Amino acid sequence: MAVRTGLSSSVSLKVTDADTAIAARSGDVPVLSSPRIIALMEQAAVAALDGELPEGQTSVGVQVQVEHISPTAVGCDVTAEASLERVVGHRLQFTVSARDERGLVAAGKVTRVAVDRERFLDKAR
Repeated sequence: MAVRTGLSSSVSLKVTDADTAIAARSGDVPVLSSPRIIALMEQAAVAALDGELPEGQTSVGVQVQVEHISPTAVGCDVTAEASLERVVGHRLQFTVSARDERGLVAAGKVTRVAVDRERFLDKAR
């Protein structure tokens, strides 16, 4: 696998009611939910790998270690960034963070594994 460290990407989101802890059923406050911020960080990691994996391969998430530091209100913009820090075999470890207008919202690590798409889907059937 020719994936190299240093690959990075960012993705942004305007927080809506559908992104809140209430909507995700992960809490009872109308702020950006932890599951949604994690999904945004995973989205940034996937975007960093876009076009970099060999044909027939994809990546799947296997580990997430994230600290959700600060709340983000509905209507605010949040941007997640992912940078590929370590490649060990097929394991791809990203450093991730998310920021809104006020500063750091969340930070941590996301690990994905490069897999053969068809073999992976066969296991799910």
